[in-house]
Amino acid sequence: MDVNLKGRRALVTGSSSGLGEAIARLLAAEGADVVVHGRDEARTRKVAEEVGAVAVAIGDLTTDEGADAVAATAGETDILVNNAGAYDHIGWTDATADTWVRTYEVNVVSGVRMIQRLVPGMRGRGWGRVIQIGGGLASQPIAMQPHYNASLAARHNLAVSLARELKDTGVTSNVVAPGAILVDAVERLLTGIAPDHGWGESWEEIERNAARDFVPNDIGRFGRPEEIAGAVAYLASPYADYISGATIRVDGGTIRSVN
Repeated sequence: MDVNLKGRRALVTGSSSGLGEAIARLLAAEGADVVVHGRDEARTRKVAEEVGAVAVAIGDLTTDEGADAVAATAGETDILVNNAGAYDHIGWTDATADTWVRTYEVNVVSGVRMIQRLVPGMRGRGWGRVIQIGGGLASQPIAMQPHYNASLAARHNLAVSLARELKDTGVTSNVVAPGAILVDAVERLLTGIAPDHGWGESWEEIERNAARDFVPNDIGRFGRPEEIAGAVAYLASPYADYISGATIRVDGGTIRSVN
């Protein structure tokens, strides 16, 4: 299906690996002029070449200088996908106040920096898309990773506020909320701990049992990066002109809600 992205310029932050790479790859395949962003120049350039990106943006978005450099490379951006972020597996005892501040800076303020730099141009041109990559933990947090849960909630909240701000401008603001997604690091983790949990030996057994124990959902598996990219491509397209301030959950039904 052609989602009519040809000629649209898209910046995907944190697209040198994982979800961001999958999003950049699909947007490029759908005809968008994609700018791949990362902090590791060699890895970012490699991904950019593989996906057919039109530009490579290198910069640390937790600094104004880094954000300025990325925005300058991105230029007149039609689609901003705020994907860059980080998480760790620590709980309340180990997550210090400094950890909370750093997580907010990386996962929230970095995206705000790019919004402030790129959305005014979208408003001026009368069309644009801002898409935050959020997550189910924003609305149904767990005991672990409280600082990360809270940062996801902030991403969801700012997306709705931005949608209200952009009323009648032709620019929309939405969230794609992934569930547990099978990126390379997750597959390595699950395979490594499978013997301790008795999940079996074949990958099919491991995935099914790990999904049952860790992320119970209605599909019985982990999501794939391409499935997140598909939701982003839809929201980035003209087919989503009437959607703003919304969250699309791509989580196999992990989060249960009537809304």
